[in-house]
Amino acid sequence: MGRNKYSADEIKQIAKLLRLKNASNRAGQKQVRHDLRTQFEFNISDFNEPGKAFGEEELHEAVRRGAIQILDDATIEAMKAKRARDKARDEAARQQEALDKGEQTDWQEALSEWKEWENQNDTQK
Repeated sequence: MGRNKYSADEIKQIAKLLRLKNASNRAGQKQVRHDLRTQFEFNISDFNEPGKAFGEEELHEAVRRGAIQILDDATIEAMKAKRARDKARDEAARQQEALDKGEQTDWQEALSEWKEWENQNDTQK
């Protein structure tokens, strides 16, 4: 599930990408869907009816019915910053859990040990 709150400018950019998607070949459509997901956290499947095309008109219909909310730029930026902090926190917790279970090596510790080893070998030359 992606976001459902966007700024008016983001909605304009998403609408432009949807127009491009509907005018593109299969490879172009795939790239546009990727851009929508990565740049805007916008997943078409969150808003469309299965089996139906999703374009600019459907985007505006989703806004009208309240499935997509338009908020001011400052609120959107604060929301993005919070999502980034939460994502970083969750990733750090996931990495720590993997380290605790022995499923992953602490690369920072390994790098530190490697540099220490290199320094010892440099001084012995």
